[in-house]
Amino acid sequence: MSEEILVNFGPTETRAALVENGVLQEVYVERARNKGFVGNIYKGKVVRVLPGMQAGFVDIGQERAGFIHVGDIAAMREDDGELRMGTASSDADIRQYLREGQEILVQVTKDPISSKGARLTTHLSVSARYLVYMPNSEHIGISNRIEDEDERARLKAIVEKLAAEHSEQYKGGGFIVRTVAEGATEEEMRADIPFVFRLWHDLADTIKAAKAPDIIYEDLPLYMRTIRDLMRPNIERVRIDSRESFARMEKFAEHYAPEIGGRIEHYPGERPLFDLYGVEDEIQKALDKKVVLKSGGYLIVEQTEAMNTIDVNTGAFVGHRNLEETIFKTNLEAAAAIARQLRLRNLGGIIIIDFIDMKDAEHQRQVLRTLEKCLEKDRSKTSITGVSELGLVEMTRKRTRESLGQVLCDTCPVCDGRGKLKSAVTICYEIFREILREARTYENERFLVLVSQAVIDHILDQESDSVADLEAFIGRPIQFQVETLYNQEQYDIILV
Repeated sequence: MSEEILVNFGPTETRAALVENGVLQEVYVERARNKGFVGNIYKGKVVRVLPGMQAGFVDIGQERAGFIHVGDIAAMREDDGELRMGTASSDADIRQYLREGQEILVQVTKDPISSKGARLTTHLSVSARYLVYMPNSEHIGISNRIEDEDERARLKAIVEKLAAEHSEQYKGGGFIVRTVAEGATEEEMRADIPFVFRLWHDLADTIKAAKAPDIIYEDLPLYMRTIRDLMRPNIERVRIDSRESFARMEKFAEHYAPEIGGRIEHYPGERPLFDLYGVEDEIQKALDKKVVLKSGGYLIVEQTEAMNTIDVNTGAFVGHRNLEETIFKTNLEAAAAIARQLRLRNLGGIIIIDFIDMKDAEHQRQVLRTLEKCLEKDRSKTSITGVSELGLVEMTRKRTRESLGQVLCDTCPVCDGRGKLKSAVTICYEIFREILREARTYENERFLVLVSQAVIDHILDQESDSVADLEAFIGRPIQFQVETLYNQEQYDIILV
């Protein structure tokens, strides 16, 4: 199975794509003005304590205060006469641990989504390629996705040995062995221990000097996280279209993961990297509600505040034998397509799947097994509860960041939220990419862009520097003109 990682780097936006056998499986978007916060550590200030919810709100310097539950608070406990860090009981009184105005170190576990603030914890950790270091814990755990008991025991023994080698130089702490460590050798994991120790102890001075609310530690940028989080032995190569970022990525890999350095490549081609692999088209399709299956059937994917629903339909597929066989084949194909769509769209929370009704219990079992098998590739934790009395498949998928639609789209003001429109910033960046394509192909004197007022306002207010940089890069002026009849997604680029 061929797998590649593609990284499209820009000054305003970085995108990474995981491609399997030429088909897009996952996509990540990080914008300079709106980066994700998961993994970031803050010195925050408690602004509100809610005893009735056993929770509190913490100001971390973002637009909305973060939310922390009592079960996410580390508490001191006595163990054999020694004080150790543990987890506060879920039925404990939140007022034992939080008070308004208190300064507290917290880490983001979930990005702000919709109207909700970031989800926080005081169980702090910093990540390396194979290990997550927890300075306030003594526990050594193994990722649940590593199921082989012999492998789990082998990895735990390696971590215990490596940690003991540094016990005199650094204070203790706990570790979680990440899924990517499965099959890793002791030598490959050796560099992670001193790396995370140094990283954490270097933060000590920052923590002391910081005044709440303030950021203490910011996670790696997206193109670096692709090496740390997405690289696996079956990834053949990483291709990045920025020479400067490629050099930084190579240097990072040389120090951090030398065994993968030879698989990182700079892509110098004229044709945009995402166009070369058809990623742009797949991203567009992932914003549609309808997903067409090869057989002629289709899915309808609906995302709401409370849950996500997926409806399976036979569509134009009539089969060759009988109705039950047609339904079975459509559901089998849909199960594989659903697993891919969950990863591609990054749908999280409660997911309800309405497969076409099957009378045969064996058919139901095979469709569920297919869905479970396809979900094994998903890096996010999933759980399937089975088929309900109404014939619906109920499942959950861990949500840590916004879905692809939430990142790329705004709620449509015309239909009052019944549909989606791409945001002004998304259209702006599409225009920039299209101008680059046209500039490489044609020898015109200047560009005239006809676009909606909303996009023009964003360009003048937020992207004037980016336009100037783009003009300097292509050596031609760019003019923008409001087209009042255009909606927010419409634009034309005229070569003058």
